[in-house]
Amino acid sequence: MKKLFATLIAVLFTAPLFAATLGDDGLHKTDWMRETFKDLGEDLAEANAEGKRLMVIIEQRGCIYCKKMHEEIFVVPKIDQYIHDNYFVVQINMFGDLEVTDFDGTTLPEKDMVRHWNALFTPMILFFSSEVDAGTSANQAAVATMPGAFGKHTTFNMFNWVVEEGYLGDESFQKYHARKFTEQQ
Repeated sequence: MKKLFATLIAVLFTAPLFAATLGDDGLHKTDWMRETFKDLGEDLAEANAEGKRLMVIIEQRGCIYCKKMHEEIFVVPKIDQYIHDNYFVVQINMFGDLEVTDFDGTTLPEKDMVRHWNALFTPMILFFSSEVDAGTSANQAAVATMPGAFGKHTTFNMFNWVVEEGYLGDESFQKYHARKFTEQQ
């Protein structure tokens, strides 16, 4: 009995301390997510004014991979702090009804915009440059896309690669990640 109790206590105290909460819409909520009017042009301008990169994260209620990211990856202190310091994050509900205005001026409910962007998986993260050409939709303007759940090293390295504008250079993300992963070991 003592062994069972000790195991239970150990499990309770090794669980993530800063797990995201669930909102009324069933999506995970963090303090680095922004409440905006979901007008991507305005969101990009605000991100730029803060010296941050715009990141759009598409999620859905009950998504086990979204849960994994929020409870195991985004809570890693180094990742959480990096998001706080470098990203302006807008959350989109894959099946939501709030209006989203794309960079190209298209305005649709979240669920229709997600289809317009051909987003099929959650979580899906779209990363943007500080400048987006007028008339370009978000799925075309994204400088990188992270479809699905990844481990802490891949996630952290992707966030860094985007901030460092690695997409402009000759080193693909896969090569960058392999190099950084080796350096981090």
